[in-house]
Amino acid sequence: MLGFLRRKRHERTGYELYGAAVAAAREPYFYEQLGVPDTLDGRFDLVGLHVFLVIRAVSRRKSPGPEVAQAVFDAMFSDMDINLRELGVGDMSIAKKVKKMWEAFHGRAAAYEAALSGSDPAALPAALVRNVWRGAAPPGAAETLARIARAQDACLAAQQLDALAAGRVRFLPVTEAVP
Repeated sequence: MLGFLRRKRHERTGYELYGAAVAAAREPYFYEQLGVPDTLDGRFDLVGLHVFLVIRAVSRRKSPGPEVAQAVFDAMFSDMDINLRELGVGDMSIAKKVKKMWEAFHGRAAAYEAALSGSDPAALPAALVRNVWRGAAPPGAAETLARIARAQDACLAAQQLDALAAGRVRFLPVTEAVP
């Protein structure tokens, strides 16, 4: 019961951080300049990348970091459930579709974590090509998105846990993240 209460305590924060990640992922630059497909899948992939970066930033901190990270994850998949319902997906198949999205997010998060934690500079662009463009990115787009992701990762890591735990997060404007 205490776990339930603790998670609820961070529910609003989770939605606020998730909303900021969604707003950052909707930046037109990604679709217009980098050729990210402006589709349900393309948007899911960019939201997933930005949510991963937020979760990475807060989960590595002392408490309540891990609890806030879980609240962000919960907010994302609650929103996915709502969006599928709004798109007219039937109740019988919602759980299966959300599970598939959950698995996709975890796979991408594992690839991004390994790439950001590792020493191979080509690992993150390669993971982005596989996941965001499904294997064929426009020339230079994956490298640019990787630079943006690394800049956002550093920006998020530098933010105070108190601010993040209060639902306040700052993503760099893309113009600051792209050299």
